[in-house]
Amino acid sequence: MSRQASVSRKTNETEIEVFIDLDCQPGSNVAQVIDVSTGIGFLDHMYTALAKHGGMSLKMKCKGDLWIDDHHTADMSLNF
Repeated sequence: MSRQASVSRKTNETEIEVFIDLDCQPGSNVAQVIDVSTGIGFLDHMYTALAKHGGMSLKMKCKGDLWIDDHHTADMSLNF
C-alpha cells in the first residue's frame, strides 16, 4: 500500500501544488526527493528540514502575491 498524496489549489492570491510520499525511510527502495519552492526562504528551509528528517519525499510549488505580503503564501502552505 502506497502512502502518497497529491493536492493542488488556486485562489485569487495563491496557487499551490503539493506531492508527498511517506514511504522514503532509510533502507527502503524508494528514493527521497525534496523540492520546495514557496518564495519565502525560511519557509522553504523549514519544509525541507521536515521532509529530510521525517524520511518523506515532498514536492511543493507555491506562487503567491509576495509583492503585497508573505502571509497569503505562508497561510496557504500551512493549510496543506
